[in-house]
Amino acid sequence: MTDPLNDLVLDGPRLDPLSGNTASQLVVLLHGYGADGSDLIELGRAWQSLLPEAAFIAPNAPEPLPFEAFGGRQWFALTERSLHEYRIGAEAAQSILDRFLDTELRRHNLDDSSLALVGFSQGTMMALQCGLRRKSSPSAIVGFSGLLPGADRLGEVRTSCPVLIVHGTEDDVVPCYHADTAHAALTQAGIACDLHKLAGLPHSIDERGLALGGKFLKEQLSKTSCPIPIG
Repeated sequence: MTDPLNDLVLDGPRLDPLSGNTASQLVVLLHGYGADGSDLIELGRAWQSLLPEAAFIAPNAPEPLPFEAFGGRQWFALTERSLHEYRIGAEAAQSILDRFLDTELRRHNLDDSSLALVGFSQGTMMALQCGLRRKSSPSAIVGFSGLLPGADRLGEVRTSCPVLIVHGTEDDVVPCYHADTAHAALTQAGIACDLHKLAGLPHSIDERGLALGGKFLKEQLSKTSCPIPIG
């Protein structure tokens, strides 16, 4: 039986480089459960002045929510909201995100060293699941208010990609202890990981998180990004 996700092509709102030049960096913004790409593309607008050579895209997740009245989309279904469900769901959705990333990198004539993944909530799960398992390491992964799927299954991960985790201490959707779990597991696996827990912040991104994420992306992308030579 074929997987219907294999036939889907992701797309979403885009921002061209503020400089007007051909993109030398690509930042992919992965939204949370029940949102869509128009939600996270605003991060790109906030970071354009820091990353004027970057193209931003915020793909819409592949599945509509099962209850249409609420609108929005999901990377994978949430019913139990258990660690097992998060791992299985992220693994199932990984291939379609991988294909999308490959397509976007070819579109811009770039490789993974010029790629950064940024996620919020369920989008953070996808950024970590997919980004840590790319054949070539992305330049950076930023995760807001999310968790690490399969924190006990990092033995197969071989990546030099640095990770930034930002999480509010008052998050009642994805509790902040998940940030500590992710940081510990990534560090134990030899992955450079910075953790910032923001006092008083609920399940959202505030100006502190924007500043931390923008600074991290600028630092990491400036180290490695370059177009693929042609000819």
